[in-house]
Amino acid sequence: MTDSKPIPDLNQQLTQKILDYVYHPQYQPVKPKGIHKALLLPPENYPDVRKAVKRLVLQGKLAYGGNHLVLTPEQITGDPKLTRGTFRQAAAGFGFVRPVPTGKLGAVDDVFVPASATGSAMDGDLVQVRVRSSRRGGQEGEVVEIVERARRQFAGSYGVQDGHSVVWLDGVTIGSPVSVGDVRGLPVEEGDKVVVELVKFSDGVSVGEGVILEVLGSSKNPAVDTLAVMRQYGLEEEFPDEVIEQARTIADQFAQGEIAPGRRDLTEVPTLTIDPHDARDFDDAISLNRNEKGNWELQVHIADVAHFVPIGTALDEEAKKRATSVYLPDRVIPMLPELISNHLASLQPNQVRLTKTVLMEMTDSGTVLHQEVFNSVIHNDRRLNYEQVDQFLQNPEPWRGRLTPEIWQLLGDMHTLAMTLRKNRRDDGALELHLPEIKIDLDKAGKVKGARLVEHTESHQIIEEFMLAANQSVAMWLDDLQIPFLRRAHAPPERRKLQKLNEFVRDLGIDCESLESRFEIQKVVEQVRGQPTEYAVNYAILKSMSKAVYQPGMEQHYALQFDHYCHFTSPIRRYPDLQVHRTVDRLVREHTPAGDPIPVLLSLGHHCSDKEQNAEWAEREIIKIKLLHFLNKKVGETMPGVISGVVPEGFYVRGTKFPAEGFVTINSLPKDRYRFEKRGQVLEGFREGNRFRLGDELTVRIEQVDLTRRALLLYVVSNHTARSAAGTPGKRASGQRRKNLGAKKLRRSRAPQKGSARASKSRAPRRPKKRR
Repeated sequence: MTDSKPIPDLNQQLTQKILDYVYHPQYQPVKPKGIHKALLLPPENYPDVRKAVKRLVLQGKLAYGGNHLVLTPEQITGDPKLTRGTFRQAAAGFGFVRPVPTGKLGAVDDVFVPASATGSAMDGDLVQVRVRSSRRGGQEGEVVEIVERARRQFAGSYGVQDGHSVVWLDGVTIGSPVSVGDVRGLPVEEGDKVVVELVKFSDGVSVGEGVILEVLGSSKNPAVDTLAVMRQYGLEEEFPDEVIEQARTIADQFAQGEIAPGRRDLTEVPTLTIDPHDARDFDDAISLNRNEKGNWELQVHIADVAHFVPIGTALDEEAKKRATSVYLPDRVIPMLPELISNHLASLQPNQVRLTKTVLMEMTDSGTVLHQEVFNSVIHNDRRLNYEQVDQFLQNPEPWRGRLTPEIWQLLGDMHTLAMTLRKNRRDDGALELHLPEIKIDLDKAGKVKGARLVEHTESHQIIEEFMLAANQSVAMWLDDLQIPFLRRAHAPPERRKLQKLNEFVRDLGIDCESLESRFEIQKVVEQVRGQPTEYAVNYAILKSMSKAVYQPGMEQHYALQFDHYCHFTSPIRRYPDLQVHRTVDRLVREHTPAGDPIPVLLSLGHHCSDKEQNAEWAEREIIKIKLLHFLNKKVGETMPGVISGVVPEGFYVRGTKFPAEGFVTINSLPKDRYRFEKRGQVLEGFREGNRFRLGDELTVRIEQVDLTRRALLLYVVSNHTARSAAGTPGKRASGQRRKNLGAKKLRRSRAPQKGSARASKSRAPRRPKKRR
């Protein structure tokens, strides 16, 4: 079941474009002719634009000013102008509105909307906001109209409140449940996961109302939780029939046809793939050899997905809509039907496949001398997984009997070149954080039997370095030709965030200069490697960074320290890569124009960035739920952990053997008066031993698993970290407290004696403070 929307007709699409353009913050009043020109429409569409503007004026959505200029009604009345854009909500309730880039008007800064001014807007809604001055300085917005709802269907947990049937929605910030009326006749029980369609949205004053469309089942069932998360994040597993039929037709054509002309035949070149052991879609393959000059010739072959996904087809539109594959612990929700992603385009072993190849000639020191991109056909001679390659690197000799001489030599050469490239990047200031991925292990029934951290070993690093080199080479080539394309950009972090990061790191006793230098960040990462504070420090660095996005505008990739960068190497699972492939294909075939219009790339970049974020949230949420289901069977058991975050209400503990994070409330700690010290990230009582600091190693007991709220509560059994008062980083808080106590004693010793003149003025009795 999907939350489908009717496809708008051409008049609706044109009307939407006109409104987006006129309500854009950078819009300057023009006549209908100017709107037609700015929207980059063909000449024959001008009468339609004129009629649409007139219709919007009659509806009161636009107005004519002097000299027949097109204005918003607010510009006529002198009220603050409204801005139209997509609403993005944060977990704390506030949000941002991103104005829609339209025609010749590009992207502008997002409009901040405080929690009290969001109205009934929900994440993804198209809204209109009134921009006003903020009491904190700058500007902020107030949502005045919901132009279009992003979705009306939500997953949630069914319950009964004050005798009424309600549903608590998953993944939304409204503080009250949705009323669902009479549910008699439905096979639903308290705690069941359901899907509801909202008929009235809560605005913070009145309660939302909805209708239950589907009962997914008990929330205690792990499979049901996966379905709920899919509904919560709008992830559609099934493809429309039209898309499947197109994929079958393309498969039949490929099976019957010959290899398309104009491709370089590389089937005799030794080639291999390295992927996770459970991978099914193989995007990339590698060839590497020495040329007649003695230089390296690295060839990165990428599945030619563009050959199988014609632009503008239902297959293409569905891929664009999804924008990314989503990898959940018990299933993959692919961007493309499996007939293409796992068969036609996938670079399967011992198969001939169509590819786009990036060839890079490099010196022994890793300097790129020459690069080119072309269409090719390859034969994958060997499929290896990361674990096998790690074993090879530890001891290559036993593998001579398992691999052909060409593949054995290829693996060794790949390691040599990759480590050179990696050292070069680090010397240039590239940043690499250590935040291992959590891998959930499931049994045959789909239940969690364990979890582990996936280490970024040298086998992973080999593939990473070659993919980075290929992505960079394609971006440099397109920039040299001045062709617009969709970049992968990572803006430098804000200075104020780096200053806060500096304070945080120094308060932990880590010696560093200003973290506005990327090389100082590198030093900090190295200092905490293998230490109890490693996760917390790496996470803090990550939070201080900007979010990487897709955009056509020129922007460096800060973390990689690349001036030119795009995503090219995963077109099976990422639509931006497919978009770049099409640009490359037009260049290779000498079709013009090779690039797409900037407004098209802007909108596509925003869409793909949002879908990527949505997929990350879904993956993170389901991993958390799976871990909670596993730990729910272990309530009362103990596990080792490290304090990963400290707040006034308590602290977070991350397991060291089992990668789950839970919370220890201050009320569960030994009885004391605790004080939170932001400097040093310490929660400290007055009694000896009652001190809990970021990085402390503990043993905790699993106290409670709340599957509804998706929370894990822990209880401290023992604190293994012993720090002496003298000379230990982070003890400043305790020392300062002792100084303060000493000062209070000194003041009391100097207090006036009974009967003195000073004392007589201060004899009024004081009411004793109540203990809370």
